[in-house]
Amino acid sequence: MNSLIKKFRIKSFKEENPIIELRDLSISYGNRQIVEKLNLNIQKSEISGLLGPNGAGKSTIYHSIIGLVKPTYGKIIIDGVDATNIPTHQRCSKFGISWCPQYGGAWSDLTVYDNLMAIAELHIKNKNERLTKVDNLLRKFELQNVIKLKSKYLSGGQNRKLILAMAMVKNTKILILDEPFAALDPQSVRMIQQIIVSLQMFERISVSISDHSSRDLLGCVDSAMVLSEGEIIAKGTPQELVRNNKAIEAYFGEGFKI
Repeated sequence: MNSLIKKFRIKSFKEENPIIELRDLSISYGNRQIVEKLNLNIQKSEISGLLGPNGAGKSTIYHSIIGLVKPTYGKIIIDGVDATNIPTHQRCSKFGISWCPQYGGAWSDLTVYDNLMAIAELHIKNKNERLTKVDNLLRKFELQNVIKLKSKYLSGGQNRKLILAMAMVKNTKILILDEPFAALDPQSVRMIQQIIVSLQMFERISVSISDHSSRDLLGCVDSAMVLSEGEIIAKGTPQELVRNNKAIEAYFGEGFKI
């Protein structure tokens, strides 16, 4: 499965130009240091992965990028602009950031159509444009057959597609995915991988993924990093990463293959 996804990794779709830079980022909760002097880049039009054991600081890093957590030290540069002190709503709007959390993301008692329309009403003023956008997303994410179904009755894969579709209602340039493959069957995982890669290829969106399913993540990213105790200890292509001794020792373990 992974080899079929990887064939879509085309260098021309990526730029050696960071859209997100974390410079000497430090974050602490009380006396606990979560991240210390972290330097991390996410390139434009790249699919990047963030791996690491529980408590390594992955979610904290994502929360700092979208503005939910304020660093105690360091800077967050987005598309060349110092966004460290820009509030969450302004940051997401100004830089086109969409975040798909591990849990939630859709209103459980609303239908697929109403979930999409609720987001569209926030971002698209013109009624005809809203209707067109929602219709296009329903077709693009193949949700037409569940359009009247409440999100709480969707399968795991269908719900993940809905959340991704909701993220694409606005003009998304940066997509942050927290555990997108969690609790999905292999067929649904492949479907989500293909959607992520298609967003890179056709929309030129920069994507960052964190997931405990290492093989699924490495099956669709261009590069990845391993975070351990608040520090990046290894980074590179999937093939490079699984051969990195520090990554093997801290995260993958002996014998891990993709």
